[in-house]
Amino acid sequence: MAENKDISSAKRTIEKEIEALRFMEASLDENLTKALDMMQDCKGRIVVTGMGKSGHVGRKISATLASTGTPSFFVHPSEASHGDLGMLSKDDVVIAISNSGETKELSDILLYCKRFNIPLIAITKNPKSSLGQNSDLVLKLPDDGEACPLGLAPTSSTTATMVMGDILAVDMMERKGFSETDYKQRHPGGKLGAILRKVSDLMHSGDEMPIVDEDTSMQDALLIMTSKMLGCVGVTGKNGDLVGIITDGDLRRWMSPELMTKKVSTVMTKNPKTIHPDALAIEALKTMNTTGRGITNLFVVDGKKPIGLIHIHDCLRAGVA
Repeated sequence: MAENKDISSAKRTIEKEIEALRFMEASLDENLTKALDMMQDCKGRIVVTGMGKSGHVGRKISATLASTGTPSFFVHPSEASHGDLGMLSKDDVVIAISNSGETKELSDILLYCKRFNIPLIAITKNPKSSLGQNSDLVLKLPDDGEACPLGLAPTSSTTATMVMGDILAVDMMERKGFSETDYKQRHPGGKLGAILRKVSDLMHSGDEMPIVDEDTSMQDALLIMTSKMLGCVGVTGKNGDLVGIITDGDLRRWMSPELMTKKVSTVMTKNPKTIHPDALAIEALKTMNTTGRGITNLFVVDGKKPIGLIHIHDCLRAGVA
């Protein structure tokens, strides 16, 4: 059967854009390292600018840099000519994007950077363009045409520019040792924030934690279990280590008239599953969901000492799923 024309067109577009990225990969040089050095030494902000589609991509690049530990903002070239040039300082580094390098709206920003000696990185396919010649260095885009069948609409070039921005952001993350904790601090809301929350952020601790020692009677343990309303009680040995857990399931399995007279050490499930406070909450949820018959609680331990308890509902309420 002949391939659908739409799918054939889609594949040609994909191949053309992959080809552009391969050209860019082959042309990477020491200017990338110099650009990263310039960005790392920057005492102010990375200011990204561009017109049209380059501007749209520039906004994304700036947002990615800012969210991954490199302070950045976007300045529209036209607005810059009407007062927003005042947003630039001598401590900043400017990244100007123009596929052709001849975007006339960038001229005022170029002149301002020259006048005040503000470092300027150009992202363009033409190092000999006005932008390329007036910048401190050029990160070269592939000059291999667009995926657009007319060769006019920015397609391959915007993809390559987006990837160049990702290269800068990822390299800067690696240079700075940007961690999951750093990322979480910049993404406290939404799904990303939820996924990066730690067990210690959600666990019940202190008086909220249902804990008894191994000599406690089941009658007293049941009172504590009921008052804490977490569906379980942890059992500690003489040295304070967690040695067991009693859950609703254990109560059902041991149900008899004599249950209340037994010690918790008789009824408890020994060596319960535990988790460290620095583990991600999503790891706790995974452990609870993949354990044999499924569990709804995990004691949080430091070494073997219980310091908290996380319930599956805590994870779900926090959006960790």
